[in-house]
Order: sequence, then structure tokens, then C-alpha cells
Amino acid sequence: MNDCPAEPRVLAPDARPERVDIHVQHQSYSPHRHDAYVFALTYSGVQCFDYCGETRVSRPGELVVLHPDETHDGRAGTDAGFHYRGISIDPAALQRALGGRALPFIEGGVTRDTRLIGVISPLLSDMNTPLGEAEFEAALADLASAMLSLGAETGSEPIADARAASMARNLIVETPERVIGLGELEAVTGRNRWQLSRDFRALFGTSPYRFGQLRRLDRSRALIRCAMPLAEVAYATGFADQSHLTREFRKAYGITPKAWQALVR
Repeated sequence: MNDCPAEPRVLAPDARPERVDIHVQHQSYSPHRHDAYVFALTYSGVQCFDYCGETRVSRPGELVVLHPDETHDGRAGTDAGFHYRGISIDPAALQRALGGRALPFIEGGVTRDTRLIGVISPLLSDMNTPLGEAEFEAALADLASAMLSLGAETGSEPIADARAASMARNLIVETPERVIGLGELEAVTGRNRWQLSRDFRALFGTSPYRFGQLRRLDRSRALIRCAMPLAEVAYATGFADQSHLTREFRKAYGITPKAWQALVR
């Protein structure tokens, strides 16, 4: 715990992504959503989850690809459980390689595509060594190319103003301690709030409100890692009380703060 920051920061879009190495046996994840792309490579066992209205299965060597803001759950397909390594990538980081295009969507949520697995697998090969900035930047370019070749764009409308959407995102990142409404974002960016909201989702995969909510939960996870009591975490991150934090945490991650704390110790 000696590397816990006194004041956890929200990750900037160019920060290295979060990675996990998890063995699941009896633990299950209730339906939840992320605001990042999640790539999870199954190493052993059978990983089952419900996604886009169907039950999906990932076996060893297969890659789970979850689009931002798509509801899913998670559980073991057999009594033996499963082992996976995963990486979450901020859509804003990927946008540097996408060049303002709508986020691509990988149909089905599971792939054996060798090109895409070839990009993700090296990022998960050594979990004890932090990813280097140059390594991550190079992977982003290859990842964007692979995803565009496989996926469909989720946005049906053209992006009117990527600059305004980025301004809105920056404001939310810089002030994670409060809820920023569409009216304020409209005033700051000079862009109609409804078009701004549509552009924000096309570029970053979720709504401005939900993006802000998850930044507060990011900070709560950092404080939980530092062994701060949950009641104090709730106060420090702007939730009404511990129960409020627990409800929002479970909705976002499919697991309670206490259960998540046990997994990451």
C-alpha cells in the first residue's frame, strides 16, 4: 500500500491503461457497464457472459471485446472457473489513432481474430512490468487499424463538432468532484447541448453524465486500494453515504466495493 497517492488523480487520456489478472471460480458479476473498451484474453476455463441480448462464451485463446457502455455480466461456465487477463482502454486514447471517427463495434463480443489478439496479447504478457508509453502508443495505432477492419461504426449520425466534445470531456476530467449538467457544458463549449451529447457518445462511448459519474468511481477505487474505510471513501468522492457508493459501484462494475477490494489485494 506504500504507493498509494495522497490525492488520487483521474487518468488523463494518454495515461497507461488499467490491467487485471483474475481467476474466477465462484464469483459472478451482475449486469454492469464500463465507459472504456474492455479487452479480456481467456487463458483457461470457460468465461460466460450475457451481452447484446445473447449469452456469449470465451474459451482459451479467445478475446472478449466489450464496447463502452454496453451492459454485460460475467460468470464461470464450469465448476473449474476461468482465468483471464484484461485491459481497459479509454476511448479518448483510441481517438488519437481513430482521428475523430465514431467508435468501432466488434460484433458478438468474442473474437479469434489473430490480428486483434496479436495487438492485445503483448500488452498482457508481463503484468509485473508497467506498460511503457511508447509501447502503448504503438499498440493504439495497430489497435485502431485492426478494429476498423473488423468492426462497424456505432454512430449513425455524423460527428458535428469533435472539438466541443473534447472540451466537455476535459472540463469533466478537471472537476471530478461535482456533477456538470448539459446546460453548463453548452455554455462552456458554445455547442447545442443535444448535438454535443450525441457527439460525446460517438467519440467517447458514453454520455457526459455517465462519464462524470465513473470518474468519481475511479477515484473511489483508488482510495479503496489505499485501504480507506468505505464510509470515508463515499464522503471523499461526493456520494451521499456508503450505501449510495455501494449501489453505484455495483451498477458500474457488477460487484460490491468490499468484494472488489478482496479481488485486488
